[in-house]
This record gives sequence, C-alpha cells and structure tokens, in this order.
Amino acid sequence: MKSYREELWMYVDARMGFENITPEVERALAKSGIEEGLCLVNAMHITASVFINDDERGLHQDYAQWLERLAPHEPTSFYQHNKTGEDNGDAHLKRQVMGREVVVAVTEGKLDLGPWEQLFYGEFDGRRKKRVLIKIIGA
Repeated sequence: MKSYREELWMYVDARMGFENITPEVERALAKSGIEEGLCLVNAMHITASVFINDDERGLHQDYAQWLERLAPHEPTSFYQHNKTGEDNGDAHLKRQVMGREVVVAVTEGKLDLGPWEQLFYGEFDGRRKKRVLIKIIGA
C-alpha cells in the first residue's frame, strides 16, 4: 500500500465563500500514482469546510443565505465564543453544519464521483490563509 500527502493553501477574499477544489485534488491524485484506494480531503481549520455537491452558482448562493439564516454573523454579541475576543462564533457553527471532510473512492486512478459531484472548500471566516489536507492511500 502507498500513501501520498499534499496540502492546498486557500485564501478567500470574503468572509464566506466556496471554491471548487476538484482540479487540485485530481492533480494530487495523478502525482500520487495510486490507482485503487481512498482519497481523504479535509479542512485543517475549525472555521472552514470541505464538502461534495454540484458546481452551480445558484446553489452556492442558496448555501450562503441558508447558513447565514442558521447562524448569522451579526450581532456578534449573540455568541458566547465571541466573548473571548473573537468575532467568528457563527463560522464555527457553519463549519459544523457543512462538515470537516470528505472521503472519495479512487478507481482506475480517478476520483470515483457521481455525474454532478465536485469537491468544494467552504470558507466561513475568510481573509486569511488556511490549509486543506489531501491524503491518498491505496495501491
């Protein structure tokens, strides 16, 4: 069994945003040389997410609006976490809803995704660099 590890550095210029990272993960898979196995992709920050869904702008707007209704950024005084001097209590909750990671099967050297599935980085407390881990194991 082989193992391959790579990190992506992400920077989203807004407080919240979604970036399609499928091409970067596919490049990492090609570099790994792994033909059959599993690919783990996870956000290495507690205010960011990795998830799988459709690459459709309207859906991404729906996510942003829905998440903001679930955990609005303002008023920041609403969150106990923000009493520590932070202003990102909402971002922690948004990450919890959207998830930390995904695992995708690798078959014949390709990500085994459904017809519309793409991998996304979700940012909920942006304007700074954060990392995404890609870990691929297999043969």
